Amino acid sequence: MEMLNLLGEGFARIWDPWLLMMCFFGTFAGTLVGVLPGLGPSAAIAVLLPLTYGADPLTALVALSGIYYGAMYGGTITSVLLNVPGESASVVTTYDGYPMARQGRGGAALGVAAIGSFIAGTIGLVFLSLLAVPLSRYALNFGPPEYFAVMVLAFVMVSTLARGNMIKCFVALLLGLLLSTVGQDVVSGETRLTWGSMNLVDGVGFIPAVVGLFGLSEIIHDLINPSQFVDNSKSKIKLREVFLTWDDFRRTWGSMVRGGLLGFFVGVLPGAGATIASFLSYGLEKRISKTPEKFGTGMIEGVAGPESANNAASSGAFVPLLALGIPGSGSTAVLIGAFIILGIQPGPRLMTEHPDITWGLIASMYVGNGMLLAQNILLVPFFIWLLRVSRNIMPVIVATVCVVGVYSVDFSMWDVWLMLIFTALGYIFRVAGVPGAPLVIALVLGQSAEFALRQSLVISMGSASVFFTRPICVIVLATAAACLLYPLIRSKLRGLEETE
Repeated sequence: MEMLNLLGEGFARIWDPWLLMMCFFGTFAGTLVGVLPGLGPSAAIAVLLPLTYGADPLTALVALSGIYYGAMYGGTITSVLLNVPGESASVVTTYDGYPMARQGRGGAALGVAAIGSFIAGTIGLVFLSLLAVPLSRYALNFGPPEYFAVMVLAFVMVSTLARGNMIKCFVALLLGLLLSTVGQDVVSGETRLTWGSMNLVDGVGFIPAVVGLFGLSEIIHDLINPSQFVDNSKSKIKLREVFLTWDDFRRTWGSMVRGGLLGFFVGVLPGAGATIASFLSYGLEKRISKTPEKFGTGMIEGVAGPESANNAASSGAFVPLLALGIPGSGSTAVLIGAFIILGIQPGPRLMTEHPDITWGLIASMYVGNGMLLAQNILLVPFFIWLLRVSRNIMPVIVATVCVVGVYSVDFSMWDVWLMLIFTALGYIFRVAGVPGAPLVIALVLGQSAEFALRQSLVISMGSASVFFTRPICVIVLATAAACLLYPLIRSKLRGLEETE
């Protein structure tokens, strides 16, 4: 009953014309991000983040969150029609979606993806609503030691997001922690690592850093490496082809529900995310199918399950984000930064200190889910037209928004130069295979982690035992250690198997 009351209050607040318009803007922009290959949700959130500076927190978060979960819908179009996933979570959609398009059933593939995403997204939001209240009841048990432990877990989780060399992840993390110490000391107020520059007294700006690292560097990389662009001129599909037949729905409704349930619980796990959820769902559908040998040849269940899973996972990712302040992906790492610059600390106390914003945001996701269903059915011809012109105009638009957006925050050329420095760093990261998410989350949470650490040591008179005598701390730190050691143990075991 308490959950229904809080959700009702959230719907009452979101039912405002301005908030509804921002919800539509976010979901529409997210769909565009998914449609256009080369520009992911992390980059889109980073590029548009300066435009929300000074706005009402709920308004900004509704728009930015809409970009995140909207991108999960949009990536389907290029996956089905061009065999080019607009987002990593849509890779598995190409397995059966593109063969369906070659057979003349591309419209059915897009239709089942849209409906499955709506059903699974709603399932994910229901579970998110149910879990929000129980998690918020533990908020009062969190003190400085618990907050520091959770931030350590966040650092470990975001460092395991990248597939590949973990050393590169920790290099990015340590660089972010170093940059977070620039400026005034959080306790003494003395300046550190500013080299006498007044521009660095307040620290390294998050907005120039994230826009350069994720936004402008992506455009530069795509311009230097144009081979990823494909010929879009022959992509055509009629609106009536998107609507499902009864037989298609009968074959896929079970896949949608299974994908929704699986995707949500995978999305809750920090570090798992929508990409893993979609692959697991595809494997599940193939395993339980009576004709598994046909998967990869145009099976509609092979589109319905993964597309449902990746959208439910995006809802599940909000559980650790809102309840613990832990990112489940690079996109949610940028979202955490958006929360903080808007004056809201995601984590254990969020739902008790800002219930209006929390439940307004959750309610907006229900509304946005319905908007996305309509957009992805009715606007398919527009998105296909956009694919034909995106190669020529998108770099110019994104670069302009980056520069103008960063400058307009404080009307400072220093921020623009800082953005260009991070653009170069982001390009180097892309070439070297170093993920940007660890740097971002360290830059965002570094000062808070340092402050929580110092408070904890003051409480314990300088003894580190405070982190090992409090149950929640022990559990959280043990989880962080397990997450850190698991990839190392797994690689060792694989090495032993190969030598035998």
